[in-house]
Amino acid sequence: MPQHRKPSPFRPPSKSAPKPDGDAPVRGERAAATGRGQGRTPLVDAEPKLHKALADAGFGSRRELEEWIVAGRISVNGLPAHVGQRIGPDDKIRVNGKLIQLRFAAKTPRVLLYHKPEGEIVSREDPGLRASVFDRLPRIKGGRWIAVGRLDFNSCGLLLLTNNGDLANRLMHPRYELEREYAVRVIGELSDDLRERLLAGVELEDGQARFNSLADGGGEGTNHWYKVTLSEGRNREIRRMLEAVGVTVSRLMRVRYGPVAMPPGLKRGMWKELEPQQVLELQKALPAGPGRKADGGGAGEKKSEKSAT
Repeated sequence: MPQHRKPSPFRPPSKSAPKPDGDAPVRGERAAATGRGQGRTPLVDAEPKLHKALADAGFGSRRELEEWIVAGRISVNGLPAHVGQRIGPDDKIRVNGKLIQLRFAAKTPRVLLYHKPEGEIVSREDPGLRASVFDRLPRIKGGRWIAVGRLDFNSCGLLLLTNNGDLANRLMHPRYELEREYAVRVIGELSDDLRERLLAGVELEDGQARFNSLADGGGEGTNHWYKVTLSEGRNREIRRMLEAVGVTVSRLMRVRYGPVAMPPGLKRGMWKELEPQQVLELQKALPAGPGRKADGGGAGEKKSEKSAT
């Protein structure tokens, strides 16, 4: 991609507090996609493991697909599949009885940046029939979008989605500890003592939690903002941490996930697709796991990430 076009979305966190988006949610808007690839994400290995191949093709996370294999929902050449099984181009793979096709040529994963508004869930199914982030996304042929982490119903901001299970795993697996940055509006003001407690660690019902950094973002009264960072995604972690020191959160917005920052012009309810070169930049920017190259495959997921908001 020529250097004079479209600046890279990857930049270090700003030292100044992010400017919150105070506009009303945008309804029915769509951003124009650029650099969209076609079809299912192909595979690089000559004989990849079955659950990894299906995850890379967008059928779900590797842990979820391992559970499908154990449950007998996947077969190879007419026989029940087994965990760890390797496959090749000539194998006939069925998921829930349906024959699927996997491509074995190297291509770049697809990645979307979505500005989630309050009032949407990061799930495809909801008994309450609430609006879902997936309702707004472009359709993807032969696969599905995988959300990287979560934002809860009352939180907004940057949400990453990809059609590649391995990339999703590298972005949200706890062992990689990618830093997330949030703009938090609270009622009142944090004293120096409370700031020290939040940076040192506060006890929650699921263990101690702390912010990596905490900076004043300005404002007063019921409109005081702070910029916080942390490197994990426990359920409603930020809200619970502040509640533990007696502070009420009135608004919470994610502005950065790892090396990816919210694009300045991306309005709420809109999405933008990274171009292939930008996806390659993202892969190179991610930390390498044990015994692997920075742009290589990942290990199976050990647990799903919850919303930190």
